[in-house]
Amino acid sequence: MDAIAEDATDGEEESNFDSDDASGEEDDAESELVGSLIGQEIPVLPPTVETASNGYLLTLNSEPPVTPLDLGSSPPHPPSPSPEVAPPFKARSPSPAYLRKSQLLANVVSPKSYTVEAVCALPHPVPTHSLAASLCMTHMLTGSEDGYVRDYDIFAGLNGKNFLTAPQRHHCGVVEGLLKSAPLRYWWENPTDIKREDSIEEPPLSPVYSLLMQSDALWTLAGTHLGHINLFTTRHEPGRLCHVMQGHRGPVSALSMQHDEQGFFSAGWDGSAIHWDLNTGQIVRNFSAHGSQLTAIAVRPLAQASHTETPTLNSPAAPPPAKPDPDADAKSDGSYDPLFDDEPDPEAPPQTPMQLQSDLSLPGTVPHAQLTSRMSSSAISKNAPPILDQNSYTSYSPDILMTASVDGQIVLWDRRVNTFGSGVGRMFMNDKTPPWCASACWSANGAQIYAGRRNGTIDVWDVRQFGSRDAPRHLKTLRNPASSGVVSCIVAFPDSRHIACASIDNIRLWNVAEAGEEGRKSKSGVQFKIIPGHHGGFISQMLVDPAARFLITASGNRGWHGESTRTVFIHDVKHVQ
Repeated sequence: MDAIAEDATDGEEESNFDSDDASGEEDDAESELVGSLIGQEIPVLPPTVETASNGYLLTLNSEPPVTPLDLGSSPPHPPSPSPEVAPPFKARSPSPAYLRKSQLLANVVSPKSYTVEAVCALPHPVPTHSLAASLCMTHMLTGSEDGYVRDYDIFAGLNGKNFLTAPQRHHCGVVEGLLKSAPLRYWWENPTDIKREDSIEEPPLSPVYSLLMQSDALWTLAGTHLGHINLFTTRHEPGRLCHVMQGHRGPVSALSMQHDEQGFFSAGWDGSAIHWDLNTGQIVRNFSAHGSQLTAIAVRPLAQASHTETPTLNSPAAPPPAKPDPDADAKSDGSYDPLFDDEPDPEAPPQTPMQLQSDLSLPGTVPHAQLTSRMSSSAISKNAPPILDQNSYTSYSPDILMTASVDGQIVLWDRRVNTFGSGVGRMFMNDKTPPWCASACWSANGAQIYAGRRNGTIDVWDVRQFGSRDAPRHLKTLRNPASSGVVSCIVAFPDSRHIACASIDNIRLWNVAEAGEEGRKSKSGVQFKIIPGHHGGFISQMLVDPAARFLITASGNRGWHGESTRTVFIHDVKHVQ
């Protein structure tokens, strides 16, 4: 065994000597190769690409890129993948409805005056209580006593050559001139309720006391005498009843659209005004004051919707306001009544509007002066809201809702306030104002309110100013002739200067901005224009399109006492520059 181990040790030593000799020979050969390459240019080998076992490409004989180091910054991050280039954005073409609205209101200017003439007549078998139209007037609806809603194409009638026949002229009371007739496009019923599946009989029809149409004529709302509000389709599948909204306990007398057309407001004989959500068909809020029958409801128009410049407060061009007169509202020239007031002094110097002007204020501004308020001694209904004072009105938001009632009260609601008894107030009324109001409306710029009275007068308030009674100022009172009768309907023109008021004898066009104060001195002067058409009937509603091209008037008593001409007139409005 010792001999075998000794032989193995000798073999290992021999092999170690052999490997040392081989390594020495390799070192000599490497030194000779380095010496031969000194002074020669070494070629750079191209990178060699090989494929790894996992399928990815490996690059050999290549050096990684050298990036400079910034000692003051964070260590470099691995390069992020390049973002994908988004496809070019394609602008959406405007809708036909938007193009119609833009072209309709593109070149609207404020004229000096208007000339209104009846050019078309629509005979109806029964009184017409309500009107509605799309923004471009391609669809014009009438709601009548017989419970039918009729859709007329007024452009086909105005551009056509179909005139009224002799029986139709006799029915409409047209004696002179030639009037055209417009074709009836569609008609449908206004039921009191949705027909039940297990019922064979059709529900009875209801008189259409109020109508409201979407600006593009997609749908229409119609009020009933039982308090229901029906939602119909108009342009597509005309007359299809989609939904019935129940909230009022009596006839629905007026409807008003929300600015975004996502909701609307309704007023009824039960004395309540309701805000509806059209997305759900449910009630949002109930505005209840003193229980008197409501005759009109309207949301304050947006200021930018008017085509006239609205005066601003504290402007350099405006003179400073004069000292307020304690009796400026009651004794203004425009509110002179020959039946109750004394004759004015003819030698007294005429007062200018600026002499009667008091402090100006807008909702949300600080009042300039604190004035004492005095309650009117006229008849006030029980539980009526207080007179709107300066302190509460200055906190109002521009989003104001106006309601008018039969007892003559004009009430303003701040829609932002949802607390009972807060954010509500009524406008000041003169002591001799009769307790009756069938129609009231806003001016196009939302600066003034017009209300028609039983004694043939139109009260004008300016909500931008404060009068001597610490309330929105009663600006003036426009007076029709004594024989004209009650003022049954009022509509404002888009220029915020003219209004049309309807009485039993005629329809009159007033220039509110120029009429009033000096009219008391010149009793023989003419302050209005006569609009021929209706005569001897109660005017239920009037419509003026946003471009002031057409005036549409309907005759009906809206469920109250009054005669009707059973005719709808379409008037052509010409601008006088």
